[in-house]
Amino acid sequence: MILVKKKKEKIVENLIKIIGILSIIPVFIILGYIVFKGISAISWDFLTKMPEDGMRAGGIFPAIVGTIWLTIGTILISVPFGVLTGIYLVEYAKDNWLTRIINLTIINLAGIPSIIYGLFGMALFVIFLKFDVSILSGSLTLGIMCLPVIITSTRESLLAIPNHLREASLALGATKWETITKVILPAALPGILTGVILSISRAAGETAPIMFTAVAFYLPFLPETPWDQVMALPYHLYVISTQVPNMPLEYMTGTLFVLVVITISFNLIGAAIRQKFNKNN
Repeated sequence: MILVKKKKEKIVENLIKIIGILSIIPVFIILGYIVFKGISAISWDFLTKMPEDGMRAGGIFPAIVGTIWLTIGTILISVPFGVLTGIYLVEYAKDNWLTRIINLTIINLAGIPSIIYGLFGMALFVIFLKFDVSILSGSLTLGIMCLPVIITSTRESLLAIPNHLREASLALGATKWETITKVILPAALPGILTGVILSISRAAGETAPIMFTAVAFYLPFLPETPWDQVMALPYHLYVISTQVPNMPLEYMTGTLFVLVVITISFNLIGAAIRQKFNKNN
């Protein structure tokens, strides 16, 4: 009987391994294609020059700078508000029907298509608040789009912390805020950072929200203030793939390669920070 159970367990384990490998293979195929096709287009001029000849030649420097501007703006807007909201819902808000409705609404907001956030951002920030099409409007829109994931990950990470840690800290004379900042948050930070990394990575590659709020078709100069329009790699890639005829494949795959590298770089930075806090804990 024991041998039969072990055989069944081994079969299930091997099946899970096979499914895991099959799930990873397409990712490596896609990344391999992007690297193989795109790396040939990478050069110093491609990375540092302005687009030329109707964006069929030249470089993608304005799009790189615009993507970094928008990503940093999204981080500055979404992370503080998302984490503080998650802290409030877990540590301060009462567990009643209103709180439960709010939590359910936040979870549902994470599944809304990004195009809806783009239209909302255009209506609120561009038209109503008159921020115009700008980095500020785009960052606010992307920040709102990231909030549900960050709030949910913060909430779940805080709920996973045992209550006896809170009780022990309070019993030693710490205030509630001291308990949150010095005991609870450090323990929950790796989980919170996971949600932040996932949401910011998504924002860095989004096209629909910034299409209506932040980007322009062609800008042969760099932005100087948050009120300026920008070019961005996701939208630039969309334009040269669909709107520009006779676009060289190397130019498109090179742009895609740079976008993937930037996204992975943000992921690696977040993972390094998370690993550091894991070691400290």
